[in-house]
Order: sequence, then C-alpha cells, then structure tokens
Amino acid sequence: MPVSLAALAAFAFAYAGMTGLSLTMPRHHEQVTGQRVLPSGRRHFFKILGWLLLILAIVPCIQAWGAAVGVVVWFGFLTAGGLLIILMLPYIPRLAVCAAAGAGIIGVLMLFIT
Repeated sequence: MPVSLAALAAFAFAYAGMTGLSLTMPRHHEQVTGQRVLPSGRRHFFKILGWLLLILAIVPCIQAWGAAVGVVVWFGFLTAGGLLIILMLPYIPRLAVCAAAGAGIIGVLMLFIT
C-alpha cells in the first residue's frame, strides 16, 4: 500500500474510532442526537465500534511503514483523529458524526482497494 493511501486510511479509521468512543459519553451523545438518555445497548455498540476502528487503524500503518515505525505513526494518527473530533464536536456535532461515518467507509474501501 502506498504511504499516502495508508496515511489516509489510518487517519480515517482513527477519526471514526475516536468519534465512536466520544458517542459513548452521555454529554456528546446528547449534543449529536438531542436525547438526554443514552441506552445501554447503544453505548456498548459505540464503544465496541470505536475500539475496533482504532485497532483497525494500525493495519495500514504497519503495511506502509513496518512494525517498528508503524506503531509510532499509529499513535500519531490516533492523536490527530482525537484532536479533530475535539475541535469539531462542540461546534458542528452532527457534521462531525456524518464525517466520521464517511471516514470509516473510506478507510474500509482503502483497505480493500489496495
């Protein structure tokens, strides 16, 4: 996988994963959906999905940079994805979640295309 595509896929997975984990918090869930109560099943779904996407973000990093450097690059993308959701969630929460859904789809397509 070329480095540029691996970087795009890893960032997309990291952003989508961090968004999924943020939706497990009642405050952020209320910002996005307007519902005060966060059902337990939905909380578990977002938690599992978020962690799965964060773990999946390491795959393109290791493919492009190898195991030693790939893990370090993965931590960088986790930081960048978390920073982006931190900056977007207070101001445009619904757009942030829609962008995360699109990013997750783009990440999956990148893995299967190359």
